Amino acid sequence: MRRWTLMVGVLALTGCSPVPVSYFAGDGPEMDPVRFFTGHLHSWGVIENRSGAPTERVETDCLGQAEGPDGLHMVQKLTMGDGQVQTRDWHMRRVAPHRFEATANDMIGTATGESAGRVFHWQWSVEARPGNALTGVTLDQWMYLLDDGSMMNRSSISKLGVQLAQVSEVFSPAR
Repeated sequence: MRRWTLMVGVLALTGCSPVPVSYFAGDGPEMDPVRFFTGHLHSWGVIENRSGAPTERVETDCLGQAEGPDGLHMVQKLTMGDGQVQTRDWHMRRVAPHRFEATANDMIGTATGESAGRVFHWQWSVEARPGNALTGVTLDQWMYLLDDGSMMNRSSISKLGVQLAQVSEVFSPAR
């Protein structure tokens, strides 16, 4: 009985582990975040609480410019449903095939990510700021390139390992 309980516990833990990005290799066009975010993009999305209920709308306007052959400088203007505006100033670069790093004006340290097939996955932390409810949190983002050239982003926001919220949003070329 003890061995069976241990085996069920191990299976439960491994069942919760995320799918590796490499699982998506060869699936459709390559999601290259440097190439995708170069140009003028717009996004629309919702922030959802821990229960999955939508709590706030978010829109972004992004303008990305190439920095050399493997880099990107992007200014992202985020507008929350209450009208609050925040500007995030990104610098992203390819550090190896399918591997990327980025920094931003409100980021703690460096974001690291990996792409395979249509998928890009990365993690990063946002710096604490007075009056900002999402301070000192970690974002775990999964981006999926869609057939029409737009991208679906799913972000989990956590603090000290506890999920606080999720964001579902779609990025597409600005019109």
